[in-house]
Amino acid sequence: MSIKAPCLGLAIFLLFTSLHRAPAADQYDLVIRHGRIIDGTGNPAFHGDVGILQGRVTEIGRVNGTGRREIDARGLIVAPGFIDVHTHADEIAEMPTAENFVRMGVTTIVAGNCGSSSLEVGKLLRAAERTNLAVNFATLVGHNDVRSRAMGGNYDRPPTAAELTEMKALVDRAMREGAVGLSTGLIYQPGVFARTEEIIELARIAAKYDGIYTSHMRHEDTRILEAIAEVVQIARAANIRAEISHLKLGGPTAWGRAPAVLEFIENARAEGLDLTQDQYAYTASSTGLGQLIPDSVLEGGRRKFIERISDPVTRSNTIASMKANLERRGRDSFEYAVIASCSSHPELNGLNVREAALKLRGAGSVNDQAELVLDVQKAGGASAVFHGMSEADLKVFMAHPNTMIACDSGLRKFGEGVPHPRGYGNNARVLARYVRELHVLRLEDAIRRMTSLPAATFRFAARGLLQPSYWADIVIFDPEKIQDTATYEHPHAYPEGIPYVLVNGILVLDQGLHTGAKAGQALRHQACRE
Repeated sequence: MSIKAPCLGLAIFLLFTSLHRAPAADQYDLVIRHGRIIDGTGNPAFHGDVGILQGRVTEIGRVNGTGRREIDARGLIVAPGFIDVHTHADEIAEMPTAENFVRMGVTTIVAGNCGSSSLEVGKLLRAAERTNLAVNFATLVGHNDVRSRAMGGNYDRPPTAAELTEMKALVDRAMREGAVGLSTGLIYQPGVFARTEEIIELARIAAKYDGIYTSHMRHEDTRILEAIAEVVQIARAANIRAEISHLKLGGPTAWGRAPAVLEFIENARAEGLDLTQDQYAYTASSTGLGQLIPDSVLEGGRRKFIERISDPVTRSNTIASMKANLERRGRDSFEYAVIASCSSHPELNGLNVREAALKLRGAGSVNDQAELVLDVQKAGGASAVFHGMSEADLKVFMAHPNTMIACDSGLRKFGEGVPHPRGYGNNARVLARYVRELHVLRLEDAIRRMTSLPAATFRFAARGLLQPSYWADIVIFDPEKIQDTATYEHPHAYPEGIPYVLVNGILVLDQGLHTGAKAGQALRHQACRE
């Protein structure tokens, strides 16, 4: 018997509406109820629920169905998980729980920064997938490692044609295997000796895959505009998006220039360049103590360094150069540098250079401080925290709409050494100090800098926003209680006020406890998945 037309129309209508109704009861894996939702766009917060199914957000607003697990987020903020585009978490396969990041609300990290990375990007990402990670993981390919592989230990020169060809091939392979771009660290060996033309050639390779160019620039002091001009030149010549890593002004002689720096960047953007920047929320940086030593003395590796400083004349000239650089930055002592981790002399951890010189040499003069730095480097080096920035500049940079929040930290072993507190508290510090207390940013703007802005900049599809079909990377926090607790003196302390973190729909932080779940994904550049 045939179906009459009106009945057929009704049947089709009922089928269509049944396919588009919200899931029936208990068909959500998780429902977050009654939260104040900040979706990552920068738009005002609103109250509602979030339904999650099979790792993705499926409903936002009023969720009628129930979930196998429900969280009452009354009084809490529900936001996209934070994306940290500048980390040094390259050893993620060895520390897959990434607890210091998870407890900051970070659900996606980018490694391979400052010119340092694995050159076996495909192998690294496959290892991450086999290990399973608590967070999503992406990597850049580092120029310093590319240069080291191709140039064989003699770096204070341009590469030969054959070496440059090898370097380009290494970058090309890394991009094909999933790297999200090329990074440089132009204050570090051996990148410090690279000329702009070399970097342009390599950036052009990354640009073929729509990768990004990120740079720890040559200068972050009074010469910062010169350094930014080089980034601009590279971006323009290679036709590539560019990111200035951890934007800052180091040393008293450079303080107060933040408005001029941002004006320079904005002028470049007005010319059509896609230029952004990231920043951490502290007035101290952290890197190797050996950065106080002239590059020419370090060139060629540890053996050559020891040979040079063993010569009395060279050692004396090196110390004179270190003191001259100190004076140029407006300082009369190296005590602004605090030793974070020194394997040869662990008793120095937590001491500034003057205190360390007093302890090991019995004297704290500037000459003794410089001698101490050389001796520590000879014994294997040390990491240090450098107190060198102005908070007034920090706040100006943070207020700019294109500044992302990134911690510049690696994975932390709780209780080991005296590292920079940014590895434990960076995101919480922004939300506590610079949003709640100082009102440098609106809460919605701060969330945007940690979520949709980095996702768009680094081309992470379906992440960085709370909206249907996006991956359920979510942080839930108390805006009145969120607080960084790590300090320079006592850095091993997790932030407060972040009870829940989800990665791809799985609770990794549940009522303040790390669940051990490893729901992260290895993120390859979009061009490698097409």
